[in-house]
Amino acid sequence: MEALMSDRPFKVLGIQQIAVGGLDKNCLRTLWVDTLGLELTGTFQSESENVDEDIAVIGSGPLKVEVDLMQPLDPDKKPKVQSPPLNHVGLWIDDLEAAVAWLTNHGVRFAPGGVRKGASGFDICFIHPKSNDEFPIAGEGVLIELVQAPREVRDALE
Repeated sequence: MEALMSDRPFKVLGIQQIAVGGLDKNCLRTLWVDTLGLELTGTFQSESENVDEDIAVIGSGPLKVEVDLMQPLDPDKKPKVQSPPLNHVGLWIDDLEAAVAWLTNHGVRFAPGGVRKGASGFDICFIHPKSNDEFPIAGEGVLIELVQAPREVRDALE
């Protein structure tokens, strides 16, 4: 295991986001924005990801953390962004391309879709919550988003 860690060509810098889901994002907004005081900074919709989300933030600048408040566009379709309610955790990665290549070569299973632009405009991809025979390492039930950290975040967190 020590050799595995010593040749890793990337670093996890910090938490970029958490994503919570429910059937009605207005209920989530009531808690996170109206009650807890997070700032609502944007919205995002994607039919292929079956999501309608509000993007709220804690903090500011390169150290801010997103809390994505998600509801399904169609509750009967997959992916079911409302289940589980803590949908995924996003991690800032200093070199996403190197991370994906290295992790894939070391048996990590990624969800379909590959690297693409995420709701906040950063390149992203997801580690699958379940492993399989070909890729024995996964999120053990947790969907994990890897997010390319922009320069200001890398400078602040490295």
